Amino acid sequence: MAKTGREKNTKNKAKHSKLVNRKKNKLKVDEIKRKERLREIIQKANKNEVKD
Repeated sequence: MAKTGREKNTKNKAKHSKLVNRKKNKLKVDEIKRKERLREIIQKANKNEVKD
């Protein structure tokens, strides 16, 4: 028999997937920022080596 009334888990699943996607996006952004920061540090270090 088919259930009548509201669907069971759709709201919770939607909220959960939204939060998980938000977390994944934040981690990606943090990783990109970290790589850029490290790249800048390495470039500065290489410039200092060339001058010395």
